[in-house]
Amino acid sequence: MSVFSDRLREANCADSGAGRRWVFASYDQLTDRVGPLSSESPGNLGLVLVETTWRPRQRPYHKQKLAMEIASQRHFALEQARRGVAIRYLTGDETYEELLAPVLEKVGPLHVMEPAERELRTSLAPLVSSGSVEVVPNETWLSTRSQFEKSIGAAGTWRMDRFYRRVRQDSGILMDGKKPTGGKYSFDAENRKAWRGEPVAPDPPTFEVDEIKREVFELVEARFGDHPGRLDATALPASQDEAERAWSWAKTSCLQHFGPYEDAMSTKSAGLFHTRISALMNNGRLLPRRVIEDALALDLPLASQEGFVRQILGWREFMRHVHFETDGFRRLPEGIADNVLDATEPLPDAYWGAPSGLACLDHVVDEVWKTGYGHHITRLMVLSNIATLLGLEPRALSDWFWVAYVDAYDWVVEPNVIGMGTFALGDLFVTKPYVSGAAYVNRMSDYCGDCAFSPKKDCPLTPLYWSFLERNEEALTGNVRMAMPLRSLAKRDPDKRAADREIRARVLAALREGRPVEPEAMS
Repeated sequence: MSVFSDRLREANCADSGAGRRWVFASYDQLTDRVGPLSSESPGNLGLVLVETTWRPRQRPYHKQKLAMEIASQRHFALEQARRGVAIRYLTGDETYEELLAPVLEKVGPLHVMEPAERELRTSLAPLVSSGSVEVVPNETWLSTRSQFEKSIGAAGTWRMDRFYRRVRQDSGILMDGKKPTGGKYSFDAENRKAWRGEPVAPDPPTFEVDEIKREVFELVEARFGDHPGRLDATALPASQDEAERAWSWAKTSCLQHFGPYEDAMSTKSAGLFHTRISALMNNGRLLPRRVIEDALALDLPLASQEGFVRQILGWREFMRHVHFETDGFRRLPEGIADNVLDATEPLPDAYWGAPSGLACLDHVVDEVWKTGYGHHITRLMVLSNIATLLGLEPRALSDWFWVAYVDAYDWVVEPNVIGMGTFALGDLFVTKPYVSGAAYVNRMSDYCGDCAFSPKKDCPLTPLYWSFLERNEEALTGNVRMAMPLRSLAKRDPDKRAADREIRARVLAALREGRPVEPEAMS
């Protein structure tokens, strides 16, 4: 028997669970502070949890992501058992539907908060249709579909800023009556400082390697040793106590300086002043509402406070509405294509760890496979930017993000990558492509210092940027925010345009062959 099963047997209620109301909690709903587990006495409740190899067989998830998911769920089972909730912990290789079906015959209908991930909703759909599983609203979310619908513009466009303003107005968060605190809804323009070593970036917290984690790590290595990524048990908050300690560290060490440096990137600190709590919010350990309330109670600069709130109340909520409305981009509004820039290049091995020769890309990719983490600007302005400039296929990039990050789920990854990072849906919910040449990376990071290329002389990112504009000129014409770059393109010397195209071809050729781009090959 395993350590976990022994401990669960010791802590679990001796009764059969007769007369209890049974709840199914998915891997991303590990909370008893909202939903069915919060509404009744523990002695009246039973909890079903599923640990199946079917899920990690769907795609090669980062080992750290798998370990965090399993260890967190096992700790949650033990915590609920100690609380007096009867536990049925199911393991196997089958789908959720197949593993739950026999249990339903014994305990009757299960209640579950609506799963966030489409994949899990699809797996449960037959049980929901038969009435065996009753879906109740997911109380971890902070906004409603009505708020999203009311924020849609006259032209049918979806805009985060309109949605964010409405939710702020409805909730009263950071509002002084009918006006936003500080006179503006967003202080984003003030939050764009590069970081040059001061103030000192905090080291992320470490956590005890208990017997549960050790057992999970052995399981992951044994069963999913061919998956990418490195395991680090000291970087994994699995229990509720550890989640609380992670949030306490974030409040005291990060939020004071979060705003000004939220867009900065550095080889010296992967997270800088980012809180690193997204995975804990996405699996239910930390509730977004509580996190926002705690941040509002702190004595913080308004730009940091608002920037943090906007990430959760704005982007996080907005992205899940977009994903739900489009059924994971399988149901798009009339006239919207799913790859407007016709980007079809396959994802190169550089994203899986092969050296690309571009220091920014190689550093960020290396950090991801070491830790399963990276903050939003490295995701947007390095990984997605380079993919968009090269014309990599958006869905392939989105799937890569889904497996690479510990906080990644379809509802957050697909809108951010397909809709925003690669501009694959045009201006449905972003106003322009988020692309740049070498100047932005050089300004906002120290990545260029150790690169074989000079950002001001021969970095391929700049000609890739011009090549991107030329290749997509027709698709971007009419976009107001792209008018100035397109005017600059029109003035670009024909010989330089030809050189831009040639450099893109050489970069793609090198990456397709799995070899680094070299300065000699670019001249």
